[in-house]
Amino acid sequence: MATPVQQIFGNKLRLRVCGVCFQDNRVLLVNHAGLGHTHFWAPPGGGVELGEPAEQALIREFREETGLAIEVCDFLFACELIRLPLHAIELFFRVKITGGKLVTGHDPEMAGRQIIQEVRFFTENEVRSLPAAHLHGIFQKTPNMAQIEQLRGYYKL
Repeated sequence: MATPVQQIFGNKLRLRVCGVCFQDNRVLLVNHAGLGHTHFWAPPGGGVELGEPAEQALIREFREETGLAIEVCDFLFACELIRLPLHAIELFFRVKITGGKLVTGHDPEMAGRQIIQEVRFFTENEVRSLPAAHLHGIFQKTPNMAQIEQLRGYYKL
């Protein structure tokens, strides 16, 4: 039986935007349930709507998921994830907080079946203490989380 995430986002290519946000040497992550494990921690982000510029989509997604207003800074890298029925291409940008208050937000596409469980900043040690299966695959491409901002290119996860 398909999960709610697979029902909504499966069997089609999804373009996503994600924001890498550091504050006081900690990285902001969102915990999603229902993506194969009880926990899946990833940078905030989500789908780009038809006709919506990628940077505007990221600003919208950040506000929905975290309550924070951001400035989109540099494009960093892209990732492709194929775990059928899910197929996503993710564009990662460095972002800077400009306002708002950190809250555990919501995902409008999920209606009454919210998958966002928690939003918080992590230290390097906290990120590395998480099981690899509970963490976005991009964290396995660098020896430490701060180097994520130096990644460039296209990554298959």
